[in-house]
Amino acid sequence: MNGILNIYKERGFTSHDVVAKLRGILKMKKIGHTGTLDPDACGVLPVCLGQATKVCGMLTDQKKTYEAVLLLGRTTDTQDVSGQTLAEQPVTVGEDEIRETAQRFLGEQMQLPPMYSAIKVGGKRLYELAREGKTVERTPRPVFFYEIEILSIELPRVRLRVTCSKGTYIRTLCHDMGEALGCGGCMEELLRTQVGPFRIEESRKLSQIEELAAAGRAEEAIWPVDRLFAAFPEASIQSPFARYMYNGNPLKVQWLQGEDGAFPEKLPSPIRLYTDQGAFFGIYELNRQKGDYRLQKMFYGG
Repeated sequence: MNGILNIYKERGFTSHDVVAKLRGILKMKKIGHTGTLDPDACGVLPVCLGQATKVCGMLTDQKKTYEAVLLLGRTTDTQDVSGQTLAEQPVTVGEDEIRETAQRFLGEQMQLPPMYSAIKVGGKRLYELAREGKTVERTPRPVFFYEIEILSIELPRVRLRVTCSKGTYIRTLCHDMGEALGCGGCMEELLRTQVGPFRIEESRKLSQIEELAAAGRAEEAIWPVDRLFAAFPEASIQSPFARYMYNGNPLKVQWLQGEDGAFPEKLPSPIRLYTDQGAFFGIYELNRQKGDYRLQKMFYGG
């Protein structure tokens, strides 16, 4: 099987747990996830199967949307409620101040990764060092917040919807907002509602995938890889020239045809290329100096 499963990761599972369970359910080894979710977090986790594992990094780079609950008045070592409490303070801020503070985090920010994270420093994961009671110097990293919307305020709790770039820690945002408000804060809940085109409304739990697999219908849940590249124009190779494509050679424009048969005068790039039999082959980009198309990433499984 080649494609992508939109999995709803339930609380208590690690992302690696999801992959391990799917290997057993689908009886296949070539499976990869597209970015970790903490065990206490829930929501969308795209999982790539077979040839689709080549897009794992691409999906990791996609924008992500979360709904989170910020608990004000409490600071912890993990920046969420599962950690050890470091300080507790009364919450005296008003709703207007909370909304104004949230807006100050919009756009590009420099975020200091938490000690309880999977980032490696000196060959060891930060969370491994944290469990040993060590704190090491970390370098702030650029992240981008496209949207921070206050969904509700019932102090000391604030429910947020956040759309952000890759590498963003929502619990760090909660911690930083608490610091900015002067009362401290940590993350109480986290739900990932979207990763790129994958939305929570279309996600499936592992138990649902298991039921489909038992009925021989697992394919029903799998996104074809080319659906990720729907924004790229579609083209196919003409039969007499298919051998050049299979051998990885550059392809002349006149060997290709568009969806309606004719190839546009203004050459598009990149394009989705299909075999003469209609199977998705890969992504090609135009070499403007040579005037031909070069393979960038192949997904054809043979």
